[in-house]
Amino acid sequence: MNSLSSHVLDTAAGKPVANLALQLTTPDGTIVHAQTDNDGRCNQWDNTQFVAGNYQLRFSVEAYLVAKHGESFYPFVDVNFTLPEDGGHYHVPLLISPYGFSSYRGS
Repeated sequence: MNSLSSHVLDTAAGKPVANLALQLTTPDGTIVHAQTDNDGRCNQWDNTQFVAGNYQLRFSVEAYLVAKHGESFYPFVDVNFTLPEDGGHYHVPLLISPYGFSSYRGS
């Protein structure tokens, strides 16, 4: 059984991003809305079963970046990834700043 978590960090401020809206799209097109907790983490996906296939995480970063830094080049960041059958736990961190972002497969 697969599981998924995420963590959003503001690299310009050196802090986690709390209460950021996320949207997970599953292989069958189901959309699950979530948000980061006070530590910038999210692992609550409304009982989603993580089957093998292609997923997309959309991070709605614009409102946060404008409020924190006065501007944002990106309205949102989409991270697309593929989960295999019974691959275990997957962690998708996002590092953001007003003019850049980075993501990777974490542990």
